[in-house]
Amino acid sequence: MTTAWIWAANLLGWPVIHLAIGFAALRLPPHLFARDVWLTTPRRWERNGRLYRDRLAIRRWKSILPDGAPWLGGFAKKRFHSRDSTYLALFLLETRRAELAHWCMLCCLPVFFLWNPPWACLLMTAYAVTANLPCILVQRYNRITLSRVACAQRRLSCL
Repeated sequence: MTTAWIWAANLLGWPVIHLAIGFAALRLPPHLFARDVWLTTPRRWERNGRLYRDRLAIRRWKSILPDGAPWLGGFAKKRFHSRDSTYLALFLLETRRAELAHWCMLCCLPVFFLWNPPWACLLMTAYAVTANLPCILVQRYNRITLSRVACAQRRLSCL
């Protein structure tokens, strides 16, 4: 592969992957995201969201992340607009959809190893982690926080 093709594949590959996976994820039926699955289930090490709030200070920086879903006709998750139970359920569902999409995007990383030299593989890894991990963490934080709100509304002890 020539250098020009490698540069083109690297520079165009990621946007194509992000858009394609985002587009596909938004077209999956909502019932697939109605409940947590193994990947999206809150973990003990997340300490009921305190890890994200206290250690990672997500509330300080999460607003600078882009929300790509509205660009593709999806649900905007940048701002929380209502405490209505239907809206909360939809928001929770969409955090699962977004988290899964970002995990899928991150899993595309090995494709770039096929044509890149080792130093470029490191750059591709840095990009993939930087572009997706913060989004995954924010979706997990939001879901834990919104689950508490939803549970309080139903007066159940969920988390």
